[in-house]
Order: sequence, then structure tokens, then C-alpha cells
Amino acid sequence: MTSDTVHHTPVDAIVVGGGVAGLSAAVALGRSRRSVVVVDAGDPRNAPAAHSHNYLTRDGESPLELVRLGRDEARHYGAHIIDGTARSATRTESGFEISLADGSVVQGRRLLVTTGLTDVLPDIPGLAERWGRDVLHCPYCHGWEVRDRAIGIVGSAMAQHQAQMWRQLTEHVTVFAHTAPEFTDEELQRLAARGIDVVDEEIAGVEVDNDAIVGVTLSDGRQVRLDALVVGPSFTSRADILVSLGLGTTEMVLDDHVLGTYIEADPVGATAVPGVWVAGNVAAPMDTVVAAAAAGVKAGAAINGDLIEEDVRAAVERAKSTAP
Repeated sequence: MTSDTVHHTPVDAIVVGGGVAGLSAAVALGRSRRSVVVVDAGDPRNAPAAHSHNYLTRDGESPLELVRLGRDEARHYGAHIIDGTARSATRTESGFEISLADGSVVQGRRLLVTTGLTDVLPDIPGLAERWGRDVLHCPYCHGWEVRDRAIGIVGSAMAQHQAQMWRQLTEHVTVFAHTAPEFTDEELQRLAARGIDVVDEEIAGVEVDNDAIVGVTLSDGRQVRLDALVVGPSFTSRADILVSLGLGTTEMVLDDHVLGTYIEADPVGATAVPGVWVAGNVAAPMDTVVAAAAAGVKAGAAINGDLIEEDVRAAVERAKSTAP
């Protein structure tokens, strides 16, 4: 199946987004003998990272390798993978129609969106180029790899929480106020109690040598040696296709600070639009890889259950219409 295929006969489920959430759902659906099409733009959030962690039996695997293996597994159970970008979705009599960037159309009875999110990073020269390498944000994803090293926390609404989390992994933690909200006396006391330094200066740039961070330069010209930087990015859900169906995004708020956006759904991923499910970071920005995969399995099972109910109703109606 190629990206210029037009589906005149709907498949059981369309999955938009081919990361671990979408592929896990495709496997769950395929194992229930459902016809599945996965539309994948090939732009995973974690592509810059060399490794993913806390995924039982796959610890340290490349995120791109996980996708490759997941594609093979989904195909094994009959899923078709389309390399393309979904632009919009419309409701039809039998379900949904997805329009792709190349002009092709995919039709399906149910829709699962696992398009993830975009990390909006602080505007600091040299920082974005190190994202996913030694510019980090999740201690569960990459903390072990920088244990006992000198870690800098770039000030944000998450700085207090992040500082204490990373302090669990190293004694060498420095918080750079940067553009963070001003710390209260209590917050400063909590930081000081665990030996966390606070620098009341903005970061002017990231210093790199031999393809590794060696520190930062502050706005006053001082340099601070570091081995890694921790940021609190803004999480922007990739929800355009859901917005085209009338779903709006919800703000994720911490202590009155907006950290990003997500799509609201119930515990199995069902949204306010009948027939539409979500899974992974588009619905849960803080989920790790393994949590996103689990959400995909739950959504796939829920979609299969919903299709079963529709199939039963149709079978009952057929039986009634042919009864003597």
C-alpha cells in the first residue's frame, strides 16, 4: 500500500501517528483481526535522543529502532503503514475520512490520534542543538546516564520540582534563575537544605567542546562549568487533525503557570467526539515511552470493543430483517 492509495472501502481503524502509542494500538487491533491503517509523518518527538529508558526488556534502545521494530510487528498482524502527513479529518456516514498532504484519502470506521507533542525550548543560543543529548528534561528518561555529574537547571515554572528530582541523582545541582518566577523564601530554603546552588542570572549561551556541553555563559559574562542542562519545555500538543473535528486543546497548569496543552480523554483514550480516541503524549504530555505504549494498547482494545458493539447491532438488525 502506497501513500497515493485512496481507500473507497473503509478499514476498521485509522491510526494517525506512528510512534510507540500508535503502533501498539495497531498491534492490539490487528491481533483482534481488525483492518488497520497507520499514517505516520515520520517526525517523532524523541528522535534526537540516542536511547530510551524504563521500557522493560528494551532499556537503552534507540527510539527510532523501537519504531522500526514496532512497524514490523504491526505489519505482521496485518496493519498497513502509510508514510505521509494527515492534514484534516471529516466525519462520513460510515466513520471518518482523513486527507493527506499528497492529496490521498484514507477512510475508516474509527479514528485514533497519537500525534504526540512538540517541545518548545528556551531561546538560549546553542541549547536546541544539544536537545536530547545533554540538554534534558526527564530524570526517568536520562537521569541515570548523568548521575554524579554537574547538572544545571534552566529556570522555568518547573525549576523547583526539577531541581529536587535531579538532586536525587547527583549532589552537583545548580539552578539558574533565568526567566523563572521569583523563588519564595521557603523555596530557597528547600533548595539550600539539599545543597542546591541558585544563580540569579540569565544564561546567555551554551558552551560546547568536543561535541559535548562543558558549561554556560551568563549574562554578566561569567562561565559555569556543567556536564548537562535540564530544561522545562512548553508542551504543545500536535492536535490540528483533532481540532478539524471540533476538539479543542486544554491547558496543562502547574501552580498557575501554563506548561502546555493536551487533548482531554477518558482513561481508555475516548474523546468528546464519538468514534475518536487519543493516546500517548497528545493526551498525556508527561507520559514516558512505555506509558505511551500502554495507552496505545488500552485505546486499541477500547476501539475493538466499540466496533464489536456496532457489529452486534448490525447483526441483530440483519437477523430481524430476514426473520420470517
